[in-house]
Amino acid sequence: GHDGKCVKDCTFCKNLLKYTKKKMLHYQIGDDHMTYKTEGTCSQLIEIELKDGLIDSVTFTGGCNGNLKGIGALVKGMKPEDVIARCKGIRCGFKNTSCPDQLARALESML
Repeated sequence: GHDGKCVKDCTFCKNLLKYTKKKMLHYQIGDDHMTYKTEGTCSQLIEIELKDGLIDSVTFTGGCNGNLKGIGALVKGMKPEDVIARCKGIRCGFKNTSCPDQLARALESML
């Protein structure tokens, strides 16, 4: 069965990625796992897992690899509400959004 942790490696996730690029904003697998399609950023997807009300993992697909791995490491163990408060509204260059802002929006949609 599909465990939702393999965006790049399984047929389900490959098909999900194709579908999300065309039609959906996000796909939620249960209450604690989401694959979110970003808008207006270099990253294309954010995979989020919550455990016991805290962020267990955040993985970005695309974008600035090292910086986004850093964001994932920094937010691990935090309350989603705290990440939203810190990251919502951050802009990247002349864009109206950023990868941290998209993470905040994804987390808001999970709460």
